[in-house]
Amino acid sequence: MPQALDGIRVLDFTQMMLGPYGTQVLADLGADVIKVERIDGEWERGLRMQGDLVDGESAAFLAMNRNKRSVAADLRSAEVRDALLEIAATCDVVVENFRPGVLAKRGLGYEDFRRVKPDIIYCSGSGWGQDTRYAKENRPGQDLLIQSMSGLAANGGRAGDPPTPAGTAIVDAATALTLANGILAALVARMRHGVGQRVEVDLYATAISLQCQEISSMVNQDAEFTRSAAGVGQAWLEAPFGIYRTADGWLAVAMAPLEVVAPLFDVPKLHGLDAWRDRDEVKRRIEERTARRSTQDWLDTLLPAGVWCARVRGTKEAVDELRSDGSDLLVRTRLASGREVELVGCPIRLSETPWELRYAPPAVGEHTDEVLGEVLSAEALAKLRADGAIA
Repeated sequence: MPQALDGIRVLDFTQMMLGPYGTQVLADLGADVIKVERIDGEWERGLRMQGDLVDGESAAFLAMNRNKRSVAADLRSAEVRDALLEIAATCDVVVENFRPGVLAKRGLGYEDFRRVKPDIIYCSGSGWGQDTRYAKENRPGQDLLIQSMSGLAANGGRAGDPPTPAGTAIVDAATALTLANGILAALVARMRHGVGQRVEVDLYATAISLQCQEISSMVNQDAEFTRSAAGVGQAWLEAPFGIYRTADGWLAVAMAPLEVVAPLFDVPKLHGLDAWRDRDEVKRRIEERTARRSTQDWLDTLLPAGVWCARVRGTKEAVDELRSDGSDLLVRTRLASGREVELVGCPIRLSETPWELRYAPPAVGEHTDEVLGEVLSAEALAKLRADGAIA
């Protein structure tokens, strides 16, 4: 059985996380994703995680560029541009996340690709959208900046603490998945209605949409939410929702009625308190009790009673468990250098057309000749290489 997106071809001009993580989803599901990057490789190849690289490559780059082929080229070259447009005539999708208008100035905008492929799907990802207030101001669009401007960072942590951004690039990741969804929707529309189209996603719009329930509450109940001083886990939820210190670690407790948890935590003083109005006092009183027993003791008490709770653990413990379970969420592959690396697999499970690991994350330009050789002769490739236009 072919993979779900077998036969779909994607010309990918993206970099960092917003684009590459989204196009990796398409690649994992079978699309032929041709990654076009600059001669010395996309910027993220050199992004040090924890101050270091993996065999000369960023762990971040390796995490989101498997199952792709790399073409290293100088987009300022007219010959390269013409070759890419010719390749695009065989593609279904073009994806880019340059600043608005940059690729169009190179002759690689939506209209340029439409001329060679009228039903092309052209997806643009950006920080602020293509024609918004901050896009016009040429503001940099990056995850932390978007978390800060959208309210996400200010809603995390306790009242009085500094704004607390998420522990991962949550807006980048969510926008990448939105990008993949938009492309898939456009592919279905073309199949059903025969139309190509432009797809646009941006970090700021995604950051706002991630807060759909909070914003709905704020605007429809005419009440601005504020962070809890005691550490209730969400600014808009009532106690006991949050994380509690135990004798040997931390315990997470989700939504639960006070009348249910009061006897379990042996906190009779909760009677008469309001879970929203008195949320800080409720949180503090429960935490006085949780600190006296181990996390496992509390799990043994709360879970049988139907209370939603869990141990708070580090990422290493979660990964070690996946390894011991033999989970397919962790996969191993070998780089062109021969170095074996371990990566997080695709989280989408399809019963008939499962994802496959076909290509390791590519070295810079590993497939330049293979891809451009479809439309250029060996002599033309040699000349472009001698001119420094490809690598």
